[in-house]
Parts: sequence; C-alpha cells; structure tokens
Amino acid sequence: MQKFQLVLLVHGHQPVGNFDDVIERAYQLSYLPFVKLLEKIPSARMGLHFSGCLLEWIEHRHPEYFELLRELVRRDQVEMIGGGYYEPILISIPHDDRAEQIERLGDYIQEHFDKRPRGAWLTERVWEPQLPSTLAPAGIEYTLVDDNHFLGAGFEPSQLHGSYITEDLGSCLRLIPGLKSFRYLLPYREPSETISYLRTAAAEQAGGFAAMGDDIEKFGVWPGTYELCYTKGWLENFYRAIEANSDWLELATPGVAVRSHQALGLAELPAASYNEMMEWSLPTPARLRFEKLEKEFASRPDVEIFLRGGIWRSFMAKYSEANLMHKKMLHVSEKVRKLALSRRRGASFLEQRERIETNLFRGQCNDSYWHGVFGGLYSPHLRTAVWRALIEAETLADHLSHRETHWTKSREFDFDSDGRDEIYFTSNVYSALLSPADGASFCALDYRPGYVALINSLTRRVEAYHSRLKSSSTAPSNGDAAVSIHDQVKSKEPGLEKLLRYDHWNRSCFRVLVFPRDKGFTQYAELDLDEHRGIAAGNYRVMQMGLHDVALNCEDADGWMVIKRFTLGQREREFELSCDLEITPRAAASVYIGMENVVNFLAPDVPDRYIELQGQRHPLRWQGTASSGSLRVTDQWQDVTVSISAHNAEETWIAPIETVSESEEGFERVYQGSQILSVWPVQLKPGVTWRGRVSMRVTKADFSTAQNSAEKLPVAATV
Repeated sequence: MQKFQLVLLVHGHQPVGNFDDVIERAYQLSYLPFVKLLEKIPSARMGLHFSGCLLEWIEHRHPEYFELLRELVRRDQVEMIGGGYYEPILISIPHDDRAEQIERLGDYIQEHFDKRPRGAWLTERVWEPQLPSTLAPAGIEYTLVDDNHFLGAGFEPSQLHGSYITEDLGSCLRLIPGLKSFRYLLPYREPSETISYLRTAAAEQAGGFAAMGDDIEKFGVWPGTYELCYTKGWLENFYRAIEANSDWLELATPGVAVRSHQALGLAELPAASYNEMMEWSLPTPARLRFEKLEKEFASRPDVEIFLRGGIWRSFMAKYSEANLMHKKMLHVSEKVRKLALSRRRGASFLEQRERIETNLFRGQCNDSYWHGVFGGLYSPHLRTAVWRALIEAETLADHLSHRETHWTKSREFDFDSDGRDEIYFTSNVYSALLSPADGASFCALDYRPGYVALINSLTRRVEAYHSRLKSSSTAPSNGDAAVSIHDQVKSKEPGLEKLLRYDHWNRSCFRVLVFPRDKGFTQYAELDLDEHRGIAAGNYRVMQMGLHDVALNCEDADGWMVIKRFTLGQREREFELSCDLEITPRAAASVYIGMENVVNFLAPDVPDRYIELQGQRHPLRWQGTASSGSLRVTDQWQDVTVSISAHNAEETWIAPIETVSESEEGFERVYQGSQILSVWPVQLKPGVTWRGRVSMRVTKADFSTAQNSAEKLPVAATV
C-alpha cells in the first residue's frame, strides 16, 4: 500500500535593496542551519525555492552553500523550485516579462544544479485564473497555492490531500493545495500534533499527500524560532517523528508527489492569496469590519471559510504610492519592449539592452508594492531600490532612443491609470510627473544622472492596526516565546501612538497651502493648518503647455483664482524646476501662503545626509523654522543636492514625515522624508493678484554654487 506523503515546499527570498547585514543574519539563523540539518537526516525530502536575487547574494557571499545544495539535489533530498527570478507578483507584470523572469531563474538553476525546475513558487501565492497560460508554456508543470483558494471555490477540506488540474486557454497546470492549518502547526506546536493531523488526513485520503508551502525564515529568523528550532531541537525532532512513523508516512519532494499521484480532478479557482494577504489588501474601514466578522465567526469554521478579503491588485487602489510605482514599471516595460524590436544588433547596444532589462526585472520585485505584516511599501530603502532600478532602466532606454545628447519632451496622458491625465516631462537629466488633478503638484521627480527618486515619500494614513497600539503598550509581553508572526503584538519603542497623525493628501512637491494667520509651525508639524483644500488639492486646468513648461489654473468655489506656471531648465548633470504662483482672491484675507516640497533621502540620522540652513547643518530628522527662504538638502551617498529657494519668503518650516507601521518585529517608526514649507505672511486685497516664486535646483552633491543664487538655468534644446 502506498504511504501517505508529506510535501514541504520551503521558500527563501530577500527583497532587492535589503541590507547586507539583514540578509547575512537570515543566512546564519535560518538558511544555513536549515539545510545543514537536511544533510544530517537523509530521509528528509522537500522542495526548496530561493529567489534569483537571493541566490545571487548567496553565490557571492557563501559559495560553499551551493556545494551543500548540489549534494542534497544529487541525493534527491531537495528539488530546486523555479519561479520569477526577482520574485515578482506574476499577475502584475506584462506577459513577456513573466516568461523572461521564469526563464532566467530556470536557466540559473539548471546551470548551478544541473536540473531544470518543473515546479514554480508563486510569489505570495497570488493566484489568478489566467496563470496556467503563463506558466505551462514556460515549462512549469505545477505550483502551490493556499487551501483557501480551493475552499473559496467550494471544495471541502477533506478533498485537499492531493493535487488538481487547472486550465486556461488550453494550457494545463497541476495545483497543490498548501494547508493553512498545517502551516500554523510548524514550528509552533509539538511534532506529535503534526503526526496526529497527518493521521487524520491519511484516513480521509489514503495514499494521498498533504502539502505546506511557507517561508524558510520562520525556521530561525522569526522571533523565538532559532532557539525553538535548533537550540531546543524542534526541527530535528519533527523529522525524527516522521521517521518513527515511516510504516505509513514519508516525506516527498513536490515533483515526486505530483508525478506519483493521479490528479484528483479539475479545479477552477478564483483570484486569491493567503488569508492574511487578502485581509491586508482591504481598505482600512472594510478591514476593521472584516476583523470583527472573523472574531464573530471564529467558532464557525463552516462559515469562516467563506469570509474572504480583497485580492492582491487591491493594494494599487489602497496605496497611491504603490500604484504610481507599478505604473512607472509598466511604462518602463513598454519602452524596453520597443527596444527589443530595434534592428540594432551591435555589441554595445545589446549589452546596454541587457542592463536595461535586468533593471526592469529588478524593479518588478514584489515587496515594495504592498503592505501587511510583511511587504515593503513602508520601507524607504526597499522602495528606493525599486525606484532606482526603474529610473536607471528608463534613463538608459531613453538614451538609446535619442540621437541627441541633450533633449526634452513632454506628454499629457493618464500615467497612473486613475482616469485623470498627468503631464510627464522628460529629458536626459530629469523626469518629472505633474498631476493637475491633485493641486497641480509633482508626484514624482527623478534625477537621472544618479538614478535618484527625489520625492519617494509615503502618505500618513489610517491603518487598521493603529487601533491596537495603545493596547499593545499595556498588554503583557510574550517574552521570548515563539509565536506566529501574525499573533504577536509589540512595539519597538514606547509612545508610538503619539505619532499617529494623518495627511490630508499625498506627499508631493509644489503644493500650495493657504491657511489662517493664527496657525504656526506646531500646527504644520501636527498636520493641523486648516488649509484651503480647494487650492491645495483642487483640479487644475492646463492653460498652456510646452516641451519644458506648463501653465495651469484653478478657480475655487469661494472665488479664489490660482495660477501656477512651471518651467524646467537644465545644464549638464543638473536641472531646475521653478514655479511662479499667482493668487487672486475675491475678498480680503489675512493669511499665510505656503508652498510645500517633499524630499526623502532615507537615512535621517547619518552625517552624510543633512539639511543646510543659514550656514548650519542639521540631520534630516531635524524640525524647526528659519528666517530664510533658502536651504539645501544633501545626500552624499546618492551624490545629489536639492536646493530650494523661495523669493521673499519670510520663513521656512521643516518637519519630518514619520509613519507608524507594523512589521515582523512589531510596530515601528519610519522616516519617510521631510516636508519643507516656504511661508509668506500676506494681506490679500479683493481682485489684487499676489505673486510668489519657488525654485528647486537639483545637482550633484559637490555642487558649489551659493544656495541663495537666483541664476536661472537655460532651457535645454528641444526635440
């Protein structure tokens, strides 16, 4: 009689742009001890998936690890699993890019381990019904999704001890259900409980198999798990418990299990991911209601399986920053596809095109496009890595597409697919995206010589987990006990609930704030200016547009007429963006007029990144006011300086943008840039136009021109 099989598919990944010391720690605490234990126990068999970017890092830093993996592959203990090289969410990237990402990782695995993968790890188990026609033509025979994908389609839990066939446009794929209850057992419960669970499964589906897919980091990196798994021996005890039941139970690699078992039937599954991801993707009000429903029906598993959150794509609607990054990626991908159609075949061109494609694929790494307990949208260094890769790819692609050394372009179209047109200015030195419908502000501003995203900030918004901050500060600690990452509640520092404040609009540049004279810097830092919202975030109409300039106006319902005139000029490796502002009120008003810019240079407390104001340097996290309209923000690491000059402004107000987010290690404060407001106290008269001017100059970090220089850069030659 065929033994019941246990199929483990264990996944390792580190985001593009993650810190070396973080990856090294994961290697020492999880990747290395996990595999060395496999070497010690020959009966242990499983599928191992590492993203291509993590494999590259390991190959460079710890080549001896590859020797260990090769031996385990040779002994048929480990089956290397494929997928997208840079760990993209496959349904979020163009079809041609999906195929190339899968092929690149397949080539890499075949080169280093002498076997081409037939299975694929599905990033974050994000499934949509059209994926078989992507995976099967790429040589993929099977993948693993979560059991809730099946339960949402009406399957019974007892039917999930095997694999199913699914199809799209004639392309067939085997699907393995990864069992959530099993995932929550390992490594937090005694091995005997897992054996009992598997006995029940074997009784329901004799000769079948049960599968689990999960992160390798939960075996050593997650809080308390290193001591549990290796010091206290949980992982070895788990393998020994399976050996002790070898008369009816065995470990099998995913490929062996799929090939040795007939498919249980046909499965057509809805768009889904694991339960937590689907919950995280919901808008905050809906997520709060969803959490209440989960608690209400926690004792009703027959009902609970039908409680479903959103889908992964919902993150694009929930976070405008993720959507903007995603649409930038699609925009760059389109340029790369056009290059692929070029008849040019010189060695230099092909080398450049390969570099461009690699940067595009790096920019498709999933982590920065979403947020939950995991997900890197709230991590500036991860967003920066994606933005840098996309900016480099686009800059080089534009260079290959233009014969001129200096050029400028402008184009009006719906860049971010939100139904409203943006204006995209590009040149050999900059790219700048203006959103007329969002207060005629710039939502993206790139310095191309250094591949630097200058804004790259994050809106402070209400998150569902914010309501747990106060209770977490008074709740008893779990100590060092190992608990699921989804169950822990702790903060990295006390008092984070005091930082909870929420922006009225997205973080962008050249937004105009008109507010009462009884408001001051304290209210600005606390987001309590009571600004005129129609002016700050109104829908501006394009009056006139050129290759490097645009004029827009907005007439508010209260009778305010606002005109913004933007001009872009450049020299070699530097550019200047200026805004001439005109405000004409219908009635007299004593107000402050401010123009806000946002700059994010990531590390708020290191000496090579600073704000230079009135001859003094301040760390990026500094906040305060200065009786000057000029300042510079410098990042020596990225080799860039942003100089802001506001003509005749009385003061400059500066405050850090800090979010409070949930991570694997608990609630944390994250610096997301600085908001910089140039301020004029103004006594407005009915029908009389007030005028102001703010200029932003972007240069290399060693640029030596005085910060208050009013010299205007010449406009580039046009094409």
